Order: sequence, then structure tokens, then C-alpha cells
Amino acid sequence: MKISYLAILLFFPVILIGQSKNDALIHDNFKNVLLQHKEFVSIPNLPENVDLMLKNINWVKKNYEALGFKTSLLESSTLPILFVEKEYNPSYKTVLFYFHIDGQPINPSAWNQTDPFSPVLKEQNKDGEWKQIDWKKLDGEINDEWRIFARAAADDRAPIVMFLEALRILKLKNSSPKFNIKVIFDPEEEYSSQALLTTLDIYKDRYASDFFIVMDGPAHTSNKPTLTFGCRGIATCSITTFGSKLPQHSGHYGNYVSNPVFGLANLLSSMKDENGKVLVEDYYNGIEISPEVSKVLESVPNNSEELNRELGIHSAEKIGRTYQESLQFPSLNVRQIGTSWKGEGLKTVIPEYAIAEIDVRLVAETDGLKQLHKIKNHIEKQGYYVIDRDPNDEERLSHKKIAKFIATPSVNAFRTDPDSDFGNKIRSQLSEDFGHEPIVIRTMGGTVPIVPLIDKLNLPTIIVPMVNMDNNQHSPNENIRIGNIKQGIKICLSILNLDL
Repeated sequence: MKISYLAILLFFPVILIGQSKNDALIHDNFKNVLLQHKEFVSIPNLPENVDLMLKNINWVKKNYEALGFKTSLLESSTLPILFVEKEYNPSYKTVLFYFHIDGQPINPSAWNQTDPFSPVLKEQNKDGEWKQIDWKKLDGEINDEWRIFARAAADDRAPIVMFLEALRILKLKNSSPKFNIKVIFDPEEEYSSQALLTTLDIYKDRYASDFFIVMDGPAHTSNKPTLTFGCRGIATCSITTFGSKLPQHSGHYGNYVSNPVFGLANLLSSMKDENGKVLVEDYYNGIEISPEVSKVLESVPNNSEELNRELGIHSAEKIGRTYQESLQFPSLNVRQIGTSWKGEGLKTVIPEYAIAEIDVRLVAETDGLKQLHKIKNHIEKQGYYVIDRDPNDEERLSHKKIAKFIATPSVNAFRTDPDSDFGNKIRSQLSEDFGHEPIVIRTMGGTVPIVPLIDKLNLPTIIVPMVNMDNNQHSPNENIRIGNIKQGIKICLSILNLDL
């Protein structure tokens, strides 16, 4: 099909004018947005303090009501779920958005500021150090590279403020989305979303929508608009090996009583080869990296040498050809190892048991319980008598090799096809508004606890991460880059411009 140059010339000015107007509107109110963010972040958001969490919820509630949204506080097992909605047209599709209001616990002594809940504006000096600057600097030219440091400044307060400002700009332009909006605000995401998950059956009809967008997580390191189409799940278990009933003196019983640490070490080493490949039977069943999948994975900017240098490692494990490809396979990780001695200092003892805590990152092709069952079968094939409790005296005398295996409930992975209708529309819209394709992440490494909600509603789901990757999420000195707030507002406006 031929496209005339005249049509192109007529088309692109319309785009540029629309973008320019949005940029101007963002610029004109940007100082107020940053001060609004400061006000919001100043409210401590640890769920253990119910009064302050309700203050957080009411802050968001008030701001949405000011934009004409209907708000509801839905009862849960603990804190209420803030649910806001607006029907623009009964015939429109509905998009459900998700944010969380709570934050991670803090260790004030580890922060480079007096109070982690008192936001501090900083700029980086020539030595790479972040130095505090006066908030009055917002009266002048605002530098995209400045950062706001505070707990939850990025995760997840910034996206909440970005989306609010995009909605305000839309209202200022006397415009509205071509879809209806519902929004869930989770008060306990950092604590496994237990409150929200207790509401799934009760409020399933209230949450019912056509599409689901999760506004959480960091963007690609390039800070380009990023779309994440899935996340890994997680399953955990513990493996305990046993020696004698009580710890024994290593002088008296060394060479006589076996040390369970060596048994555990041999067992764990049987599960992986030297290249990191899991040797548990059928562990990677059902996973195929097709040419189409490879194309998506290879579209993500990648510099393995630079990544290895940042991580301080010689080379990566040989599971995938690249970082992105490695995320498409389930992992097997030993997160902690311990013995019966937990006191300070060293003792010349043979411990009575050794324990390894394991986590398995899941992908869409794997089920958590099935993966754990494969690990248990592997232990049995190594000659172990496997039980789910400590062995009794009779079992100790009857079996040379005993392992206690405890499996815990899992959260499975999810993935939406990037080439689905919803995926293509949101990719196309961002490409049009930003002049280049967004970064497409097929599966991110982390796990979101709301996968049961995704499963229950059975919705095409996309994660839209907007904060800077180096935001120290969950750690001391969490921060949000000013430029990411500005770009995040533009991303939200782009999404609100979708024609579904």
C-alpha cells in the first residue's frame, strides 16, 4: 500500500502538537506535582500503624474524589482496600489499574538522612555523592537528574502521583479516556497482599474488567518507556539432613559420627552442574525459546560484559544466552544454610542437623507444587528416606540417609503474550507518543503477590514500570529520579489515550 508524503506531513504535525501541548501542561504544574509527591511520601506507610495507613488511604481517596471518581473502602481481613472507579461510557471496555500504598520496613540508622519518611531533595556532585539541596530550588529550573530520597518515594508513591497528574491534565484539556477506569490500591503489597487476597471472592464482580495494568516496579536501566508482560512466581522449601540426636564433640566423635553438613553439601551439589544447569529430572520441561520469543528477548538492550562488571562476576551461568533469556527458565536457589549451632563464636562440635532454605523462581510453564515435587523425587533418588518431620529413634537406626523436606505454598508466574491485541495496542500507542518502540520485557525476574488476583479475574495483564532502576527499592536511601516522574506522567497520558 502506498502512503503519500502529504499524508505523512499532515499526520506528524498533529502528533507533535499533541505532545508539545502535553509537555507544556506537565511543565506548568511540575513543581506542584513534586510538592504533592513530597506531601504524600511524608506520611509513614507501614501497615503495622493502622492510623497512619488510613491517613495514606484517605489522602489518595480525597485526590481521586477531586477528579470526580467514585471511591469505596472495601472491607478485608485487615486494612480496607481503596477502590476507585469512573464510568465514562457504558459501552466502553474497562481497564483495572493497580497500585500499592504501603512501603517496606526501615532501618533509620542505615539512611543518609535523619528521617526516612521526611523527603529530601538531592543532587549528585562531581564525586558521585548525593548532597541535599533546598526545596526552594524547585522555584527555578528543575533538573531531571535531581532525586527525592525517602521510603516509598519510588515504590509505589511516585506512580500514584504520576497517574493522578495525568488524569488532572486530561480533565484540564476537557478530554477523557476511551475506556472506563477502575483502580485498586493495595494496603499490604509489601506483606504479600494478604488483605487484598481475602477480598477476591467477595468483590470479584466489583473488580471485573477487560484489561489489567499494574503500575509498579522499575523501568529498564535505559529509562526508556518499558512494558513488562509477565513475572516469575516463587515456591520455597527447606531440606534438612541429620547426624546424631545431639551435637557431638568433634574430637571424641570425629571420624565416627557423620556430619550432616557434608551430606547436605553433596545433596545440593547433585542438583546443579558447574554451569548452573539444574539436574533435577524434567525441571525445564515445557519451556521452548522459539525464534519469535528470541526476537522479543533480543530487542531488550543488553551488555553482558558491563552487567558482569557491575555484579563483580567472571561469567554468567549457562542457562540462557543472555540475561533476558535466563529469566525464561525456572531457577533453583539456596538462599540460606544453617546448622544447629546458632550462638556467637565457634564450637568444636559435629552438629546434629544441617538445613538449606531453597527458593524456586517459576515461569509461566511451571507450577510451583510440581517443581517442589520434582526436587523431593530427586532427593529420594539420591538414596534418602524423605519425611516431613524430624526422624524418630527407630527411623534413625533404620535409614542411613534421612532428609526432612518441607514445602510451602507458592505463587505461580503469569505472562501475557506481547503480541496479543492488548499488547500490540499499548506498544503502538507508546511508540506513537514517544517516537520509538518501548522496551518489551517478556518476563521480569521478581514476583508480584497479586498473581492470584490475575488468575481469578483471568485478564490480559501488563506491568508498566516507570521509576528508575537504581532507586534502591526496599533498601536504605530509596529514591526517585525527577526525570522519571516527568516521563511517567507522559506514559500515563499515553495509556489514557488508548483506543480499546
